[in-house]
Amino acid sequence: MPSRPWRPVLASATKCCAAEDAVVAAGTDKGLARCRPAGSELSRRLASFRRLSSLANSPASNMADSGGGNNNKDGEAGEMAGPLQLHSFSLSELRGVTHDFSSSYLLGEGGFGPVHKGFVDAGMRPGLEPQPVAVKKLSAGGFQGHREWLAEVIFLGQFRHPHLVRLLGYCCEDEERLLVYEFMPRGSLENHLFRRISATLPWGTRIKVAIAAAKGLAFLHGAGTPVIYRDFKASNILLDSDFTAKLSDFGLAKMGPEGEDTHVTTRVMGTHGYAAPEYVQTGHLNVKSDVYSFGVVLLELLTGRRAMEHVRGRTAHADQQLKLVDWTRPYLSGGSRRLRCIVDPRLAGHYSVKGARAVAQLAVQCTAAQPRDRPRMVAVVEALEKLQGLKDMAVTVGLWPANAPVAGRNAISAKFRADVKGVGAGGLSSRRRTASSKLP
Repeated sequence: MPSRPWRPVLASATKCCAAEDAVVAAGTDKGLARCRPAGSELSRRLASFRRLSSLANSPASNMADSGGGNNNKDGEAGEMAGPLQLHSFSLSELRGVTHDFSSSYLLGEGGFGPVHKGFVDAGMRPGLEPQPVAVKKLSAGGFQGHREWLAEVIFLGQFRHPHLVRLLGYCCEDEERLLVYEFMPRGSLENHLFRRISATLPWGTRIKVAIAAAKGLAFLHGAGTPVIYRDFKASNILLDSDFTAKLSDFGLAKMGPEGEDTHVTTRVMGTHGYAAPEYVQTGHLNVKSDVYSFGVVLLELLTGRRAMEHVRGRTAHADQQLKLVDWTRPYLSGGSRRLRCIVDPRLAGHYSVKGARAVAQLAVQCTAAQPRDRPRMVAVVEALEKLQGLKDMAVTVGLWPANAPVAGRNAISAKFRADVKGVGAGGLSSRRRTASSKLP
């Protein structure tokens, strides 16, 4: 189950809401106030959305072709469609396509709420093709749920790009808030890297996923007014049947700075391990904050480890959370043999040596402490595209001996390598947890 969004309230960050516009939720044991819109404010937002959604009933296929869009050099185009080119669904219709939100159709659950699989018929809406869909339902009692739902509708209702998940429609009925997306059959990148639900992702597929995700971010950053994704992480990268990656979950997306402004100041929201340090400390947000998060995902693709891992000590008091950026840094600046110590052992040496070095160097640049030292996503895309098709596998150039243990702090035995080759995902998970517990 994906972790819920991390939402610390920092004294240095902008207040989450004004006193006159919100009520404070009681019962917080450490004095951290959590705010939700007052009834009048919620009504105002809903009325504003309904005025905006009056344009939403035109078929999603009738998008404007002449909107200001971005074109990648390889011909992939992104465009800004007309306002809210979405279908409006009733709650009864979505109950029908998901078999009354049956647990048998449950795909997962996150901070927003549960996601169910469904199927829409050709006759349900003009211009809507019959297809499987993912229906995300806002959990009752969510403090920021309506705001996140509305942001998702507004952003994905206007943007179209091959590497952004497509929002087909929404439901806004009484207190119910639902979103209907195209179905992504391979699930999230997080599942393939960490849940061991299938065979490990090959090196070439990892590069393909990284390029696609980078293109999605580059499109958002290159819009007329930049869009800051703010919650870039492995669980928000979804994969279709061909392992083409698309960004999902725009609930925390924010319009970027305009004119001479260098950042926007907002409340700190995101996920531990992925959030840029300057954003956590000051609440200052810009497109380079997304670049930092992308660098963390690059490290996850390279190492097969999570952005934050729980490390067990000899006693309960010695347990700690280890940040992947900090742990990998000593290995990223060394040579290929030093880098080998942190490469995902499930690859068993079937990775490009040159490619791994380049990914490591790019991750170092993306996770630089100062935002000005991080590259733009357009440059990241260009760097990653050069890594496709490299054939210098570690097992063929002698950097992953077939019968010798790997040296280093992250050493794995020859027996473990044999297990990686011969054991399925189910049998491997317990061994993987044992190896992870030995992190320094």
